[in-house]
Amino acid sequence: MQYKNLGRSGLRVSQLSYGAWVTFGNQLDVKEAKALLQACRDAGVNFFDNAEVYANGRAEEIMGQAIRDLGWRRSDVVISTKLFWGGQGPNDKGLSRKHIVEGLKGSLKRLDMDYVDVVYCHRPDASTPIEETVRAMNWVIDQGWAFYWGTSEWSAQQITEAWAVANRLDLVGPIVEQPEYNLFSRHKVESEFLPLYSTYGIGLTTWSPLASGVLTGKYGKGNIPADSRFALDNYKNLANRSLVDETLRKVNGLKPIAAELGVSLAQLSIAWCASNPNVSSVITGATKESQPKRTESYR
Repeated sequence: MQYKNLGRSGLRVSQLSYGAWVTFGNQLDVKEAKALLQACRDAGVNFFDNAEVYANGRAEEIMGQAIRDLGWRRSDVVISTKLFWGGQGPNDKGLSRKHIVEGLKGSLKRLDMDYVDVVYCHRPDASTPIEETVRAMNWVIDQGWAFYWGTSEWSAQQITEAWAVANRLDLVGPIVEQPEYNLFSRHKVESEFLPLYSTYGIGLTTWSPLASGVLTGKYGKGNIPADSRFALDNYKNLANRSLVDETLRKVNGLKPIAAELGVSLAQLSIAWCASNPNVSSVITGATKESQPKRTESYR
């Protein structure tokens, strides 16, 4: 496994990381999560991503319990979580100071940890002044609850505004953005964000390298494996949007390229994401122990 700095920071993260979206709390229990996380560590993964909204908080609980049961040293791993959707109450979501402080306290309790290495703003919040969000993120860092902060699915303009506020107030700006990035979704990473890399030293931890599994090649028209995310009731709409004829045609066009290179379509797709020099880590998902063990083939 190769390790890269997270943007311009000194934090070193594995080129491939593991994210708990969909899997923890939906497809995997604590016992299964322990085996999977250990397989990730055995493959060299040191970076694990979560969010308060994943499985309504259950994903954080499972990750925290699994890491505790495995007896890992906290300093050996990099843990991140994301804040925005914390509940149904009027102050349980968004990026207000109240929700950032209370939301991160809740995440730390569920993870059973004193701190996370990175805390993200899971989405932009048009109803909260960006200065309030920047100040709140700096406050939780000052408390030692997080070491760095970042954004997820923000625009280049919003990230630039956050940095302008941070510079004006002599505060810390976001060091990382977490966008979707794969062979089908490229504009932000390859075009919109270009000025951010050199100006602010923004790193990327990209999600959905396999386009929600479509780039594994396992899906066909009317063919949804029973153990896949698209078979879950709350992901049926995503399946309908993803498994369209044009997308499946593109997937079939990529299969011969992967075959010529002697790799699977999934390996090709993940390696392609990781080859972008502005990507610090590619967040992957897995439900089987055998999947992380293939990471050596992605290098």
